[in-house]
Amino acid sequence: MMETRSRALQVLCFTDPAEKVSAAAKLYAEVLAGLALDPARQFVAPDGLPGRPPKPLLLPALQVPNRSPFTLEGRAALMHAIAHIEFNAINLALDVVWRFANMPREFYLDWLKVAAEEALHFSLLHQHLQSLGHVYGDFDAHDGLWAMAERTAGDLLARMALVPRTLEARGLDATPPLQAKLARAGDLRAVEILDIILRDEIGHVEIGNRWYRNLCRERGLDPVGIYPELAKRFAAPRLRKPFNLEARKAAGFSAEELAYLQADAG
Repeated sequence: MMETRSRALQVLCFTDPAEKVSAAAKLYAEVLAGLALDPARQFVAPDGLPGRPPKPLLLPALQVPNRSPFTLEGRAALMHAIAHIEFNAINLALDVVWRFANMPREFYLDWLKVAAEEALHFSLLHQHLQSLGHVYGDFDAHDGLWAMAERTAGDLLARMALVPRTLEARGLDATPPLQAKLARAGDLRAVEILDIILRDEIGHVEIGNRWYRNLCRERGLDPVGIYPELAKRFAAPRLRKPFNLEARKAAGFSAEELAYLQADAG
């Protein structure tokens, strides 16, 4: 009989985006309905993680061109870039579930919920991308999110610190200015989709914050003091202003953490 964490690894290996989206949503529903979960089970990582389609072609981030939302092609490329982030986010959430053993049941439920919500985000974005005359894979993309997952594969504390609380939290800052541009371009459907994503991503970052603090408490670490060391050790990007302070507070960042972010960003 299939078990939750082994099923998460299986879904992570799926290469077809539609199959992965459907399976991620189904897995969360099955776990809520009582699918077996073995926190202690250990796995050997298969080759070729994560499963993904032949396209988009993955390039270094600086080689992926910025596109203007004020042209149809540019707006399609922008929607594609966000869809790629959400596809990666499905993979990241599933990876946490199978890779890190001996955590409470609530930990795995949290990240399976994240995977299901990221799957919804990808579906909404892909539907809109299709309305603009394109599909996922039509534009080049970069792989910064998964690269950080690989660097933190052996350390759950670092994973919590640097993926949800750092890379994904950047979306909280970037979304409102992007929505303003899309509104000026007349793409109100894209603005609506980003409203849904921003709402859910606040919850996802809060989950990362909560488990990061739990791990720090278990290890006798100061969550604010250890963060710069983790960021340096695992080569996290330095964050830039402006920060969406309201969203970050809602996602569980403390006043001390927000003060550090602003000071570190200069």
